[in-house]
Amino acid sequence: MIRVGVVGASGLAGGELIRLVTQHPDLELTFLGGSSHIGRRPAELHPGLRLDLGLTVQPVTEEVADLVDVVYLATPAPVSAELAGLLADRVPAVVDLSGAFRIRTPELHDRWYPKVRRRADLADRFVYGVPELIGDQLADAALISLPGCYATAITLGLAPLTLGLGLDLKTVVVDGKSGSSGGGLQLRTADLHPLRNGAIAPYAPTGHRHAAEVSDFLERSKPGTIGHLSMSAYGVSHVRGLLASSYVFTDGAVDQRELQRAYVRFYKEHRFVRVRRHAETLIPVPDPQAVLGSNFCDVTVLHDEEGGRIVVLSALDNLVKGAAGQAVQATNLRFGLAEDAGLTMQPVMPA
Repeated sequence: MIRVGVVGASGLAGGELIRLVTQHPDLELTFLGGSSHIGRRPAELHPGLRLDLGLTVQPVTEEVADLVDVVYLATPAPVSAELAGLLADRVPAVVDLSGAFRIRTPELHDRWYPKVRRRADLADRFVYGVPELIGDQLADAALISLPGCYATAITLGLAPLTLGLGLDLKTVVVDGKSGSSGGGLQLRTADLHPLRNGAIAPYAPTGHRHAAEVSDFLERSKPGTIGHLSMSAYGVSHVRGLLASSYVFTDGAVDQRELQRAYVRFYKEHRFVRVRRHAETLIPVPDPQAVLGSNFCDVTVLHDEEGGRIVVLSALDNLVKGAAGQAVQATNLRFGLAEDAGLTMQPVMPA
């Protein structure tokens, strides 16, 4: 059994990690870390988890290294930057779910994460953990930075165009809509039920750090394929799930059938990305409610001939494929397990 520690155990992603790890055939939860809920049991923090694990939340010290083989940092970015410095080279694998190490370029990181001070040597060592795109690098990775939930959906949506077909994407405009769980458990007036319920709230109408993260990764993966990528993000009244609609403008000739074939080819060996035809089920897909509770990302590609654009729709559960599920998927690859171990659950619908 691979021993697992979850730091940030009281948060939404922390709770989802506990849920997934405890049902995994090869993982054993051996440590829960945090700072504000010391001594509390998982069942006290997460009503859905009536688990008697014999564990309570404990402070994080160097001694954690004696208890775990992999530690998940489901903590705010400044905390992750600090803890990564403490645990790197002491724990065989550190998987960070925050934005502390997602953007490699220092200037870009400072622009989008001005309050996150990280060690430069650690930033260079973290692998950007999109399992479908860099799975071979995860096998030897000691430090893994998971992409953000939006970034996961956008990157998986655009990768067949850039890394597969080699298209030069002159301009990409992303429209993102996410449920309230994407903001965590921080109390903000705008997230109170009377204001959030039924709303479509533009909380980042002119820029989002996940867009910068996607540009940074794709530019490093294949320089020159991304021109300008911008994003507007909206909060909707769902709790889980997000939809990223990417509108791609390119000078190259486009054929709808070839686009569809390219996406099917690109993800043929990757079971967690489901390439869908836009109207193949009772509801148009992708739709966040068709992936809730699962590690799937549903992707559809369409050509808008009149508009001169490619439309890519990507939907996922932000707490699973956008966070905890992807963390477990990366761990499976890191330790040589079956990629889908502990992640075979199908979506829950209706939710």
